Amino acid sequence: MYSGRTGESIDTIYWIDGEYIPEVLTEVNYFMRDWREDKTHTMDVRTLDILAAAHRLLDVSEPYLLLSGYRTPKTNAMLRQRSRGVAKNSRHLRGEAADVRLASRSVHQLFRAAAACQAGGVGKYSRSNFVHMDCGPVRSWGS
Repeated sequence: MYSGRTGESIDTIYWIDGEYIPEVLTEVNYFMRDWREDKTHTMDVRTLDILAAAHRLLDVSEPYLLLSGYRTPKTNAMLRQRSRGVAKNSRHLRGEAADVRLASRSVHQLFRAAAACQAGGVGKYSRSNFVHMDCGPVRSWGS
């Protein structure tokens, strides 16, 4: 379901019959690691569920391009220096967020699918061509 900035990809089922598969979640945690620091963190499965639900709504077979999953404090601070759009207490720091894009869908289409899930935060970053999804309170932002 995901391909990453480093060329890695993951296309796997992470739960069956309502049960999460621990070995697969370990792979997902590694895949969604902070690639700048090569540090992993346990990703919140609620975020994975939101990503999966939006993907299903879009009825696509291509994987997401993962721009950012977990971030270390050092990486988040560096990104904050470069962009006003990076939160100081970002949900990325807790493994609760992902920034993704799809080649075959517009940012607006991806944003609408994620927002339709009514399951967390959804940010639209049209100029940077990605959508942020997290498992926090239901809210949306961006242009």
